[in-house]
Amino acid sequence: MTARCAPGPVTRADEPCGAAPRRARAAAGDGAGKDAEDGRGMRADIVLHARASDSSVRALLHELRAGLAGRGVPEQLRGTVEQAVAEALNNIVEHAYGGVPGGAIALEARIGARGLRCTLRDRGAPLPGHAPPAGRPPRLDTTPEALPEGGFGWFLIRSLAQEVDYAREAGTNRLTLGFDLPAPAPR
Repeated sequence: MTARCAPGPVTRADEPCGAAPRRARAAAGDGAGKDAEDGRGMRADIVLHARASDSSVRALLHELRAGLAGRGVPEQLRGTVEQAVAEALNNIVEHAYGGVPGGAIALEARIGARGLRCTLRDRGAPLPGHAPPAGRPPRLDTTPEALPEGGFGWFLIRSLAQEVDYAREAGTNRLTLGFDLPAPAPR
């Protein structure tokens, strides 16, 4: 029996320990690094895998940011995407996997005519009601001491992303966050 990787650097869920981590690369069915289209004109530009742990999430976010920079995504949008995706990833680690490290997380970032779409997949617990929370703004008409410690993540995600789409299919959660790309600068 082959041992599987413990939580750590960006890895696939099925990679044996000691395997080279899979980093930003084009998605292709055979893993050959060719651009693959999904029928909507969107290309799987960045495909990353991680384990459900704080350190793996940090590594995945670092790789995502570097991949977006390498594809010419503006700095401000990279920061927005990173913040929204970080909130979603933290929800996966904390809630979908219940804080138990090791669950698999996959991220695909696609740049196309519709903008930038980041799709996260995990096999943890589904979102309550099989839908993302409304993400209402926190009540601030109270004292700082009375403010809750958490509960701001979905408000932040919905404030940063122009699209939030969730589905639970065959035991897998799929959350897609969409971001508009800025118009090209006039020549």
